[in-house]
Amino acid sequence: MQQATIQIRRVKLDDIIDLRHRMLRQGLPREAAVFDGDRDENATHVAAFDGPSLVGCATIHLTQWEGKPAWQLRGMAVAESHQKRGVGRQLLRFIESELEAAADDRRLWCNARVPAAPFYEKLGWAVMSDVFEIPTAGPHVRMLRR
Repeated sequence: MQQATIQIRRVKLDDIIDLRHRMLRQGLPREAAVFDGDRDENATHVAAFDGPSLVGCATIHLTQWEGKPAWQLRGMAVAESHQKRGVGRQLLRFIESELEAAADDRRLWCNARVPAAPFYEKLGWAVMSDVFEIPTAGPHVRMLRR
């Protein structure tokens, strides 16, 4: 697969919830893949498509970082068939370019699953916390885009 075949665009929550559920909340009720803030008007949902197939997704919510308005990356997932092929990188670049185009200089942060932390670090993110447990999702670290 060549990266050029992947198209990234804004979508509605309902377009990505099944992939998010399968990749991040498998074994839990489907509603467990709907996060606080997903239906807020400032939430932005993006998806990666390989032709007609949904292969990746991510969401940003307006929250806070250290008491100041910031964007939180949530629900980032890539289908098994497309992992380690640049789809996650493309999703993040799309989000970052949208924020830059809007001249939005708020910080971008996430709670990353421990195995995903090296992926984010390669893209310029920094670990900002000790490991902590999210009961439905396992060990995580808080990360910040520098």
